[in-house]
Amino acid sequence: MIIVLDPGIGNLHSVLGGLRRVGTDGRVVASRGEWEAALREQGPVQGVILPGVGAFGDAMSQMRARGLCDVVRDAVARFIPLLGICLGMQLLFTSSEEHGVFRGLDLVPGHVVRFPDGAKVPHMGWNSLELRAPHHPLLRDVREGDYVYFVHSYYAVAERWEDVIARTSYAGVDVPAVVARGRVMGAQFHPEKSGAVGERILANFVRIASYPALLEGVSP
Repeated sequence: MIIVLDPGIGNLHSVLGGLRRVGTDGRVVASRGEWEAALREQGPVQGVILPGVGAFGDAMSQMRARGLCDVVRDAVARFIPLLGICLGMQLLFTSSEEHGVFRGLDLVPGHVVRFPDGAKVPHMGWNSLELRAPHHPLLRDVREGDYVYFVHSYYAVAERWEDVIARTSYAGVDVPAVVARGRVMGAQFHPEKSGAVGERILANFVRIASYPALLEGVSP
C-alpha cells in the first residue's frame, strides 16, 4: 500500500494518476487519524509520498495542523520508504528562507534558499539530470542527461553533498534534483509530469517500497 499525504497544498490527482500508470493505487491520507485508520484497515504501509506545491511556511503550517508531521515521523520510525515531490522534497530539509525563516521536517540536513538575483523564477520547464549515484535503486533505468519537469523558485542546499544522488543546473546554480538519505528520498521535479523518465522513478519507488532491502549498502 502506498500512502499519498494530503497537506492541502498539492495536486494529488496527478500523483495518483502517475501511480496508476505504473500499476499501483495510492490511498490519500489527510490527517493523523486517517493514517491510523489506514494502518488498522489495510495492514502494513509499504511507502509514503509527500507531494506539494506553494510556499514552504504555509505547507508546514498545514502539516502541523493536520498532524502530518507526526505521520511522517511515525513512517520514518517504522522504516517505511518516503518520497517527497517538489515542495514535498524541500519540506524534508532543516529549514527554508521562503518568505521568512521556517523549520522543516529536518530529515535531510540542509536549507532551502531562493535562486540568486537576476535568475528568472520560477525555474519552470525541462532540465537534464546529472546522475551522481547512478546505481541507486531510485534511479534504476534512468540515464545520464534524461530530462524531467521542474517548477520552483527555491532550491535546496544540502549540508551533505553525498545526500544528492542527481543534480541539475539552473541560473549558474547546482540544484539537487534527487536526494536520498536512507529510506528518505526526494525529487525536486515532478515525476508524475515527466513522461517516461518520471514514470520510471515512480515505478522504482514502488519497487523500493515493496523491497526496502534494495537500499541496503547504497544510501547513507
